[in-house]
Amino acid sequence: MATVTADRAKLGDLDNDSLIIRLHFTINHLSRWLTPIHDPIRLVRTVRLGEPSAKDLLLAMRDEELRVFPLLHLISVQNNPDLDKLPPVGRDPVREARDRDASPLEVMAEFRRLRQSTCSLLRSLPDDAWKRTGISRREHDWTIRALAERLAAHDERRLRAMDEALDRVGARDGIAPASRVHFDELLKLVPTGTRR
Repeated sequence: MATVTADRAKLGDLDNDSLIIRLHFTINHLSRWLTPIHDPIRLVRTVRLGEPSAKDLLLAMRDEELRVFPLLHLISVQNNPDLDKLPPVGRDPVREARDRDASPLEVMAEFRRLRQSTCSLLRSLPDDAWKRTGISRREHDWTIRALAERLAAHDERRLRAMDEALDRVGARDGIAPASRVHFDELLKLVPTGTRR
């Protein structure tokens, strides 16, 4: 499990409601950071070759959501489903071309819609349902809780990288201080109710 910060609870210690709110807050963080940036070039370029741009990080977040949501849905509607029967989420030339042409804010909007579906599904489940399991021989078995933690950990890694990338390319120059708040400061706003 990923540590939030030295003085914060681990993702595995958060109660289900706090974990859902944390997943919702990812959308808020992205909106706070990206919508005030009016020069899209700063969101698609990097300072160093090989570093991910803000758009690359958004695409990675969207792709992770595309991988995890079908698993969550199947586990929530079937008893011990075979997760290996789900079609793999891959990158095809049509999607890659569409992603290349999409603006960062379009990618963010797509991610927002997917994340809202994920959070809606999680909110609809009683706490006991978070222990439901899906079976996979390709990876390993997953519970709804473990998948939600996986998303939150992935968010944390990508948001930290985006925070740094936005600073490096100067995307935050000239925007309001509220839109320049760094990730560790934003984490202080997220509830941290712990599991009993």
